[in-house]
Amino acid sequence: MPKSKYLLIYKDLKQKIEEDDFQYQELLPSENSLIQTYNCSRNTVRRAISQLVEDGYVQTMQGKGVRNIYQPVEQTSYTIGGIESFKESSLRNHKKGRTEVLFFIEITADEKISRRTGFSVGSELYYLQRLHFLDEKPLIINHNYFLKEAVPGLTPEIAQGSIYDYLENELHMTIVNSKRVITVEKITQIDEKYLHLDVNAYNCMAVISSQTYNSDGVMFEFTQSRHRPDYFRFQDNAVRRRLA
Repeated sequence: MPKSKYLLIYKDLKQKIEEDDFQYQELLPSENSLIQTYNCSRNTVRRAISQLVEDGYVQTMQGKGVRNIYQPVEQTSYTIGGIESFKESSLRNHKKGRTEVLFFIEITADEKISRRTGFSVGSELYYLQRLHFLDEKPLIINHNYFLKEAVPGLTPEIAQGSIYDYLENELHMTIVNSKRVITVEKITQIDEKYLHLDVNAYNCMAVISSQTYNSDGVMFEFTQSRHRPDYFRFQDNAVRRRLA
């Protein structure tokens, strides 16, 4: 299925902003110029700009235009408001990413796993441990649980690449939303072993637990993502909505 025109425009403008084609605080081309550049409707341009606003890249100013407010960060950053694959976050951070599958089995959820993940007792699941590298630094360990009936045919080879690519492009799943909890937890032996952590310098790490749903309202994934603290930074763009 071809991607929506607004999404292609959004991605092109986003890339140009990240690559400094538009400098910080600089105004983007006018709406009319963008319509001509991309050969599209006014509504399509406005939808792309709206997505950039939501992601914290630009700010619209009444009567003045659209200003670039994007500033790159030194640490590797991840987004709170959006749903990204590791491959997508690597590209956004302009780093080379790769994934190593440490463990891959099929399990049946018991009461303990059900309490931890939210899957019903008796659910058939894939359980994976994956180690993510950025520029050959091991930074993240993911403990993934995927509902087997929603993600048929998952293999270690797919998990080493991009599971979300497989879900969206092969299974044609629409990923809708993810509920997340961010905590700080003690380092485990697995963390210490694979992330090469100095426990004298760090005894805790950032942990993001997420339950992710598709367009059918089915929770198909539970993931606990354990981040090395010296490279961890989550970013969000918050908008104040005043009560009437």
